[in-house]
Amino acid sequence: MLELTDAQRFWQIIAQIPRGKVATYGQVATLAGKPRMARAVGRALSKLPEETQLPWHRVVNAQGRISFPIDSDAYKEQRNRLVQEGIVMSDGRVNFKQYRWNP
Repeated sequence: MLELTDAQRFWQIIAQIPRGKVATYGQVATLAGKPRMARAVGRALSKLPEETQLPWHRVVNAQGRISFPIDSDAYKEQRNRLVQEGIVMSDGRVNFKQYRWNP
C-alpha cells in the first residue's frame, strides 16, 4: 500500500471542509493525525498549483483570521471566496461559533 505524505493527508482533510465552513491550520493537522504541525499545513497549501480545486480558502489561523498580509492579492482573494460562501467576517475574523467545521 502506498503511504500518503503529510501534505496529501492535509489536502484530503481540506477537501472535506464544506462550503460555508472553515477550519484552522491546527485543526487540519490534528484531523490528519499530525497534531502540532499547523505550520506544515501552511507549507503544504503554499505548494498547491494555481489551478487547484482544493478549497484552500477555508483554512484560517487560530484567531479566525486570514494569514496573508491584509494588503496582498492573496488576502483579497481568500476573503472574497469566503464572502461568496456566505461567511461573514467581523473585525477581520471569522466567528468560529457560527462557521467552524466540526466533522
